[in-house]
Amino acid sequence: MSIRSFIHLAARTQLLPVLASPEEILVGGQAVMEGVMMRAPHSYCVAVRRPAGDVVTDEMPVPKVSEKHKIFKYPIFRGMGSLGQSMWLGMKALRFSANAALDDGESKKQEISPWIMTLNLAFSLAFFIFLYKFVPLYLTSLLGKWAPAVKGHILFNLTDGAIRIAIFLVFLYLISLWKDIKRVFEYHGAEHKVVFAFESGKPLTIENAQRHSTFHPRCGTSFLLVVMVVAIIVYAMVPYEGFFMKFVARVVLLPLIAGLSYELIRFAAKHRGGVMAALTAPGLWLQRITTQPPSDEQVAVAIHALEGAMALEQSQGGQSVIA
Repeated sequence: MSIRSFIHLAARTQLLPVLASPEEILVGGQAVMEGVMMRAPHSYCVAVRRPAGDVVTDEMPVPKVSEKHKIFKYPIFRGMGSLGQSMWLGMKALRFSANAALDDGESKKQEISPWIMTLNLAFSLAFFIFLYKFVPLYLTSLLGKWAPAVKGHILFNLTDGAIRIAIFLVFLYLISLWKDIKRVFEYHGAEHKVVFAFESGKPLTIENAQRHSTFHPRCGTSFLLVVMVVAIIVYAMVPYEGFFMKFVARVVLLPLIAGLSYELIRFAAKHRGGVMAALTAPGLWLQRITTQPPSDEQVAVAIHALEGAMALEQSQGGQSVIA
């Protein structure tokens, strides 16, 4: 794999939390390279359009992590488990889609090896920690030398959080200018439209799906913004003053922050008005970047993925769950 291809893959890995739904009990999905992954409560199916024009799929039963390990049934822990499984499935779908993109149906089939995916995941995690944990903390510490008021515990964490959110917004905007990423965002829009069409109860057709919005409240984009707000509150409760200990705390507390954010999103889904609606609204606005209007062909791929997931769900005796 070339360095350029590795960077392309790493960029898509960085977007996994943005593109995936954090909720494990609802029908939802995620955009991948030239395709869409869809999940039902106990099933998974990813559909990808190959360069030759045909659509290939990969599907399998996926038990809820809370059914395999009881601890993930409890608040906070259920978010950690669900998000961990979501990222694992996202990486699996991303590898399948990347391999499909390399398969032209004529030459010898190429595949991305597991060790390349592992290296990509490690690089992406290190980049995430550097960009969203180290850089905001470092810049805030520098700012504190010029403006002593920033050294105050509350103001320090507010400034740190504001820089983190600004970096996230700039990163999303810049990466959205990348032609390949724009294609992913179009499939992201297709995924949302198809989920909306399914939830409406009407026949799952391209025409019906295209009538719906590309902005969905259960999107990972909304979740990530909630994570960043919750992080400001949690970090303000950490008593450490030194740079090193603050940085360590920001890394160690990531699972807790993700679990708390999951609970807030879950609560907001059940109470769609008031303060919780205001908390998740910025995520819907941000989907103007992370989702783009899809073509009929892209919607067709998303429908193919959802139908595959639901067929597998029904074969296991499961029922669809609609939010």
